[in-house]
Amino acid sequence: MRPLLLCSTLAIALVPVLRADRWTLDRAVATALEHSPDARVARARAEGAAALVDQSGAAWRPQVSVTGRYTDTNSPMMAFGSILNQRAFNFGLDFNHPGQIDNLNATGTVAYNLYSGGRPTAGRKAARAGAEAAELDLRTAQQQLSAEVVKATLNLRKAREAVGAVEGGVRAYEAAVQVARARFEAGQLLKADLLSLEVQLAQTRESLSSARRGAALAARAFQFVLGLDPTEAAIELAADDPVLTRLVVPETADFSPRPELRGLQARVRAAEAMVEASRGAQRPTVNAFASYQYDHGWKLARGADSWLAGVAVDMNVFDGGQTNSKIRQSSAELTQVKEMLRKATLGIGLEVEQARLAQADAAERLAVSARAVEQAEESASLSRARFEKEALLTADLIGVESRLLEARLRRMIASADERLAVVELRRALGLTPLP
Repeated sequence: MRPLLLCSTLAIALVPVLRADRWTLDRAVATALEHSPDARVARARAEGAAALVDQSGAAWRPQVSVTGRYTDTNSPMMAFGSILNQRAFNFGLDFNHPGQIDNLNATGTVAYNLYSGGRPTAGRKAARAGAEAAELDLRTAQQQLSAEVVKATLNLRKAREAVGAVEGGVRAYEAAVQVARARFEAGQLLKADLLSLEVQLAQTRESLSSARRGAALAARAFQFVLGLDPTEAAIELAADDPVLTRLVVPETADFSPRPELRGLQARVRAAEAMVEASRGAQRPTVNAFASYQYDHGWKLARGADSWLAGVAVDMNVFDGGQTNSKIRQSSAELTQVKEMLRKATLGIGLEVEQARLAQADAAERLAVSARAVEQAEESASLSRARFEKEALLTADLIGVESRLLEARLRRMIASADERLAVVELRRALGLTPLP
């Protein structure tokens, strides 16, 4: 009894583990967002855009540099300059032949931009808008990927349910063949009718083989969307996924939260900032700077320090029309982005309407197919009873069974299509595919 009790205890303990390995929609979406190459590429782009924001902030920070070099020369100009920096000048020096002079120079410089015509401010605005657009692109990629995961999951369910429906047809024909064979052996049925049922059974088994191959391909597509390496292990889907019950038709028709639209709006702001940055090249640039240096030479055994500080103003008076050309270019790019936003708004509006009509059509087809299955099941039950009592022809039974199988497949496809239509409608509205 103890071994049996131990096995029972282990079996009960392993049930949650086995169930945890089953794929729910929440788990599949989370896995895809973590492992899919598309999600990783979008995250990398967002990180790159955030780095550009940090780069744009460098304009408000001082620039500090340190340089050092050692020279040894007999060039009169360079040697004379080194002598002066080392404070080693004397009036007995021959300017034409100062001799071989070495010099070790160490310089530290601090520079700070006081004014650049508004270009740093415009650049930071553009960078921030670009980073926002990249984040929205990431959200777009995540929503699209989530929708693809849900579609792949539902397609896998649909393929496996199709296998189940065809298996039911195979079992029905096998039962009919057994009854027909018994009647044939009793001399109550023609061999042609028995052969007709056997041919129909073979054709249904062929359809079952095709359905199983389709289910295997759907399983491989499921792994691909999730970014997982293909494996031969069976993919188990959760039988009662609570997410499926939460897939309801959204009440709103507002598609303004669509991340693609918000991303284009951010790009419009970035393009406007770039126009302002181009115009900033027509304004002066003011920089403050200060440096400290120390020079030492071993030939003269002297060394000294010095410093330099000041303000520099640069004004571009004429650059051959380069600045005006950049302004026209950035203005043209702004116009392009605005038109892209307008086109996207019109296109998404059409996409939402198409998704809404597709969902309504799918819901209606599901209701009609459900009623058709009920009628076909009742008709098949009555026809099987009549066939057993020799009150129904074989051809009529084949027709009834074929219609039942077709009705079940239609209902199964309509059910999956209705769920897919809801997912597509939510994606078109800019909502998360999973509530």
